[in-house]
Amino acid sequence: MLRRTFAGRPRGRTVTAMFRYDHSPGWFAMSAGTTFLRAEITAFGVLLLRVLSRPGGSATSAGAPPTGSASADGQLLAERFARGDIDEDAYSHRLGVLRRRR
Repeated sequence: MLRRTFAGRPRGRTVTAMFRYDHSPGWFAMSAGTTFLRAEITAFGVLLLRVLSRPGGSATSAGAPPTGSASADGQLLAERFARGDIDEDAYSHRLGVLRRRR
């Protein structure tokens, strides 16, 4: 503890000060530190919400293609062929690849 004598007090009496104000970082540094801490907490919360709110409820990589059954893939391929997105050669080639993959 620090003992200081303040002006206006009789000499010989001391008042105990709990903190030396002349060595504090100042109000600006304390405000900046508090703002930085709040920004870190907010950023962590946002990132946590983004990870937890992904479709499927898991934290898998975002670039991974959706996995489906071979029959669903074949049905999708048949729909693309029916719409005219792919020709008959591409359809038969891709269907053969799907059947070999099973």
